[in-house]
Amino acid sequence: MSRGNRIKLSAMGKEQWKELFVKNAIYLVILAIIIFIIVREPAFLSLNVFRNILTQSAVRLILAFGVGGIIITQGTDLSLGRMVGFAAVITGSLLQRADYASRFYPDLSPLPLFVPLLISCAVIAFFSAINGFVVAKFKIHPFLATLGMMITLYGILSIYFASGAPGPQPIGGFDPRYTEFVIGETLGVPNLVIYAVIVSIVVWVLWNKTTFGKNLYAVGGNPEAAKVSGVNVTKTIVLVYVMAGVLYGIGGFLEAARIGSANNGTGYGYELDAIAACVVGGISFSGGIGKVSGAITGVLLFTIISYGMTFIGMEQYYQYIIKGVIIVAAVALDAKKYLKKT
Repeated sequence: MSRGNRIKLSAMGKEQWKELFVKNAIYLVILAIIIFIIVREPAFLSLNVFRNILTQSAVRLILAFGVGGIIITQGTDLSLGRMVGFAAVITGSLLQRADYASRFYPDLSPLPLFVPLLISCAVIAFFSAINGFVVAKFKIHPFLATLGMMITLYGILSIYFASGAPGPQPIGGFDPRYTEFVIGETLGVPNLVIYAVIVSIVVWVLWNKTTFGKNLYAVGGNPEAAKVSGVNVTKTIVLVYVMAGVLYGIGGFLEAARIGSANNGTGYGYELDAIAACVVGGISFSGGIGKVSGAITGVLLFTIISYGMTFIGMEQYYQYIIKGVIIVAAVALDAKKYLKKT
């Protein structure tokens, strides 16, 4: 082999390694943080910790699927946290114990668990559909549309929260059926993990095996080309937001029981963790790119470092800094890959 050919191969090798590093840089950084946590506290590598991480990841994953579909269409959803909070308050207000002194609805008879779940999903899907309609029909940027909804919904949520019989106070005293359904176990497996697996399967089928899924990626990749191909862009975007709303409703239903209470501050900031997990998992803001496996990976990684930093006693302020840097780095790397392709 000539010296010139060896130089070319060497250059190709360097470029490949560089590209591989760029694609996986964020994972390498997160891996380094995880190794640091394990070295600092070896007890982090235990079955109990793994179990707790899976349990904490369950609701986050459901929410990530909701906003992940929106991100695939080149959108975002800043109202996610308030929608989850609203769903949690609705659910909590309808599923309190009959003998609880500070009941939201003092005269309400015990309801089947699925009734509050359906109500919360319907209410949140309605507000989320408004987001989708405004974005699709009036071409308002998703950032601004969902920012407006976030503020509006917080006002509506606060009015509802204050309208209960005991006034504006945390909603607790949940029906044992509800608590057991959410945080109980089945054959030794936490119910939350089971619900997350079921939702993952359903979302995978919707994204990969249905006309809706094909339209989702088509609209995200190139809305104009999708429209020319006969895809109803407006309908697809609205359906994506409706699906997100249903998932937020489920997330709120589960979250209220998981934390044991609900108020008008529940869900605050959840949208940032969900969006960050999606980006870390490779769901691109450039549109048309994203997998269910990516969302799962992103949520697990983000939960591991969040739980791990708390596990070793790191102050909350430093945790915010590290999370913020990871988010910015993930978005920057995503943008770099997109610009390189174009």
